[in-house]
Amino acid sequence: MTHPGRRLVIAGGSGFLGRSLAAWMAGRGWEVTVLSRHPPREPGPWSHEVWSAGVAGAWVERLDGAAAVVNLAGRTVDCVKTPDHQDEIVRSRVESTLALGRAMRAIKSPPRVWVQMSTAHIYGDPPEARITEGSAFGVGLAPTVGRAWEEAFAQSVLPAQRAVVLRTSFVLGRGGGALRRLALLARLGLGGRVGHGRQGMSWIHGRDMDRIFERAITDDGMRGAYIASAPNPVSQAEFMRRLRRALRVPIGLPAPGPLVRLGAPLVMRTDPDLALYGRYCLPERLLGEGFGFEFAELGPALADVCA
Repeated sequence: MTHPGRRLVIAGGSGFLGRSLAAWMAGRGWEVTVLSRHPPREPGPWSHEVWSAGVAGAWVERLDGAAAVVNLAGRTVDCVKTPDHQDEIVRSRVESTLALGRAMRAIKSPPRVWVQMSTAHIYGDPPEARITEGSAFGVGLAPTVGRAWEEAFAQSVLPAQRAVVLRTSFVLGRGGGALRRLALLARLGLGGRVGHGRQGMSWIHGRDMDRIFERAITDDGMRGAYIASAPNPVSQAEFMRRLRRALRVPIGLPAPGPLVRLGAPLVMRTDPDLALYGRYCLPERLLGEGFGFEFAELGPALADVCA
């Protein structure tokens, strides 16, 4: 049963992360509304409202009187980075955030807390440095998108709202995401080292991601930007070694960098840089504020997800 005053709106919530969060919060007595262009692929313990960031509609009314809003909206980055796709990636994040900000100013009782999705890729791809919230931002498309996304949020959030930004890493879950593709490659015997294999993979189990969202929504002490990632990042080679073990696949052929640059856009229809570069992120603020990760180590996390 839902409790009075526990109404949550998830913008862009029809995808893997949104469905997981909606189910998690509904299980804790929250009334959840998902805003998206299309309903989630399967029914769940939530209601749905059609949302277009460029058009005000009934979705604005769903925000009025809600206790919290979570914004996950944004085009996937798992694609070939053509100029059109790059434009869509930026615009989908910035324009949806600005649209929520305009809606907040048009209603009588806006949510008291706004939790904003961001990306740990905002720090770029340093080869060896351990990244914390205080680290310098990087250069390139992803850091540019991350900065524009967070700047739109800072411009849109109301002064009276508690604002939380979650700079999220690679989320491991059964319901979708990039792990599905990596698991397929591993089962085909192709889940080995990519390039030199030393590039960092920062990851987080989906259950811990849901718990961080819940804490950001309910804990008045959480404010500002947090890295949402497990405290033990690993190299790409180590990640695939653990994934093969979880899937009981004995061998994984390596993929040289030039082959990845050729095959990723042609065969996988994705950006080779997603596999060839990475980062080691540490959730310094979450650990300092006493958040306990249920899955702090990669082995048990993959064993759970791949069971």
